[in-house]
Amino acid sequence: MKKILKWFFALVLLLAVLVVVFILSLDSILRVVMENRIRAQTGMDAEIGQFHLGLLEPVVSIKDFKIHNPPSFGGTPFLNIPEIHVEYDRDALRNGQIHVTLMRFNLGELDIVKNEAGQTNLFSLGVTLPAKGTKAGGKEMEELKKRTGLEFAGIDVLNVSVGEARFIDLKKPANDRSQNIGIDNLVIK
Repeated sequence: MKKILKWFFALVLLLAVLVVVFILSLDSILRVVMENRIRAQTGMDAEIGQFHLGLLEPVVSIKDFKIHNPPSFGGTPFLNIPEIHVEYDRDALRNGQIHVTLMRFNLGELDIVKNEAGQTNLFSLGVTLPAKGTKAGGKEMEELKKRTGLEFAGIDVLNVSVGEARFIDLKKPANDRSQNIGIDNLVIK
């Protein structure tokens, strides 16, 4: 009987240690999963410096997020996002809605690259502008609801910073341009 009790306590202790290790590693696991999903969906390498999903507080935070262009666009940087910070409403999430109470988005740098074949990286990603008279984001919101069962309820406060935009022409480097946008902590309610 004592032997069975020892084994039981050893298993409980092992399970407790595994749960603690999992909780402490969750942010790292999610960071790697996100990097791999971005790579699989876009063909671009992604790096995330830090990722945090709050278990006790309704927060998602991403720091030092970088996406690099594929080799056909020189492997140059595409996006450099120093910070994405999202605070959301848990009650709305339980009710099937995504309601963001605060979002800080800091776009440090966007590089638009025109490759040797004359293609631009933005258009090769399949980014299209909405047609005149259509609601921007309508299709995307319907797709989100279909895939996740969640409906987007909106953002209460958006704090945006935009640093620099660059145009890089791999065929004619003389056409390269850089523009400092300089938007710093623009709050939109």
